[in-house]
Amino acid sequence: MELSLSIPALLFPAISLTMLAYNARYLAIAALIRNLHAKYEENPSDKVRIQVQKLRKRLTIIKNMQAVAILSFLLAVITMFLIYIELDFWANLVFGISLLALMISLILSLIEVQLSTKALSIQLESIEKK
Repeated sequence: MELSLSIPALLFPAISLTMLAYNARYLAIAALIRNLHAKYEENPSDKVRIQVQKLRKRLTIIKNMQAVAILSFLLAVITMFLIYIELDFWANLVFGISLLALMISLILSLIEVQLSTKALSIQLESIEKK
């Protein structure tokens, strides 16, 4: 397959939008952790402590999602440079790794969304029981 400069350039808007979405998730969880921290300071409870532990796990996943997406972005830029200096074999290899990194990032995102949905379901169940 002939790899041109425009092919890895197609990843730029996709990765940029993905990074924005990841950052929004990070900021939302950070705000929630701050609120829970204030709540815990007022009235320490196991329920809040458990929620914070689960949020820590989600925060770690989001950090890894962002790191792998940045790696994918960087590899796409390197691919463009390799195409520019006409190292086609290496350009194809690096581009493949870039796509793999983007897939890993999206899989991590799916896992994080599943955890988020599960947490919301637990909250809804406790409300419905009352």
